[in-house]
Amino acid sequence: MQESRENSKNSKSPIDDLISQRRQKMKELREKGVDPYPNGFDATHCISDILKKGRELEGKAVSAHGRIMSMRKMGKASFIHIQDMTGRVQAYLKRDDVGSENYMIFKLLDIGDFVGLSGKMFYTKTGELTIHVESLLPLAKSLRPLPEKWHGLKDVETRYRQRYVDLIVNEDVKEVFRLRSGIVQAIRKFLDEKDYLEVETPMMQSIAGGATAKPFITHHESLDMDLYLRIAPELYLKRLVVGGIEKVYEINRNFRNEGISTKHNPEFTMLEVYNAYTDYTSMMELCESLFNFITKELLGKPEVQSREKTINLKTPWPRVSLYDILKEKTGKDFSEVDGRDDMAKLADSLGVKYSEDNGEHKIMEHIFDKFVQPTLVDPVFIVDYPAKHSPLAKPKKDNPKIAQRFELFINGQEIANAYSELNDPIQQRAKMEEQMKDRELKKEGGVVDDDYIRALEYGMPPCSGLGIGVDRLVMLFTGSASIRDVILFPQMKKESD
Repeated sequence: MQESRENSKNSKSPIDDLISQRRQKMKELREKGVDPYPNGFDATHCISDILKKGRELEGKAVSAHGRIMSMRKMGKASFIHIQDMTGRVQAYLKRDDVGSENYMIFKLLDIGDFVGLSGKMFYTKTGELTIHVESLLPLAKSLRPLPEKWHGLKDVETRYRQRYVDLIVNEDVKEVFRLRSGIVQAIRKFLDEKDYLEVETPMMQSIAGGATAKPFITHHESLDMDLYLRIAPELYLKRLVVGGIEKVYEINRNFRNEGISTKHNPEFTMLEVYNAYTDYTSMMELCESLFNFITKELLGKPEVQSREKTINLKTPWPRVSLYDILKEKTGKDFSEVDGRDDMAKLADSLGVKYSEDNGEHKIMEHIFDKFVQPTLVDPVFIVDYPAKHSPLAKPKKDNPKIAQRFELFINGQEIANAYSELNDPIQQRAKMEEQMKDRELKKEGGVVDDDYIRALEYGMPPCSGLGIGVDRLVMLFTGSASIRDVILFPQMKKESD
């Protein structure tokens, strides 16, 4: 048995054999005086430019570089396809044209290697635009073979872990991240044109404030103090409104030490926007205008396809009361609920699970998530949230129990959260102190942010704020089922030995 285990341990896999063969080819290149990893290569054209110009380049000399994605070696002549970040083009090599020595060097190349090519453009008999190679330079030897098949559950995990390979072999993945970049650019363009100032606020904070979430904790050696990776930039951005920056935004990275799922990653991207002298209804209008702008810039129509569903983003979007839709979906009147015990009994009667650490607001969220959220496909603003669950929001004048707040839901996901900002420092301190009684916040080490209260005491004008989950926004526009599909390097467990 021991001998069997040793043999298994020492036996090589097919991948190991291929790596050995490629290492041998690299050795042979060096023996021929060829550097497998030379410096840069000056190309006259990117591949998309070659493809775009087509007939215009026929018979003309070009040079291009890229990764070899396919090879057909046929003795004295061969065809390959090379790929750069803009596209893929065919190349034709003939021993008589490049010389015997250079052709032997080519024979030592593999799929996955990087090369620089120079030659004249022509069309093959099948009509494919092709570079007739006159000279070839190896630029980087690939020691690991690219996968032939890239699908199935096991490979999905590998795709996330080895995103660099995923991007090489799956063009649709590149398109997702091109669109993500386009969405972020469109957001900036939209807000910049409306005279919002983009800023950067601290990612390490002495108090984990601005949201209810479990933070990541680190320690600063020189200051000998614990710091928190930010869970939200909100309180710093509102400090800037106090300081006179009346229209401000940040596209920020936030960190929450919570579960991982198709909708949650511990590190994620948010857009936060604040505008002085406005209320939350203004943020509804801004939100609609932003979506209109993004769809016009990137899609050309107010519709997105999410697998089997077509989602209509045409504005204006309906406004629906939280209490009304909860009553519609559950048959229960939540406006009469008073306190955690009442909410827990209601959850029990509806068969909704919750944790003993969950406060009233979290239990209500669990009920909403089960009965309401999956039904919200086309965009809808859910309004009239309980003021006691919204400690940073202004209450309504005609009903102080209700906050001036909305959440935007599309395709069963919360996309945005906004409210009229509470700017009364006395009320804000009282609400923060009341919030500290929440068992979850106690567990997470929440404290009152005295410096933020001090900032409010200097005076903050009427103000509204909007937060949009950028990752979820990209999921919507790309029809992605998981947040990990739109984050280049999502958080993963360690690889098993």
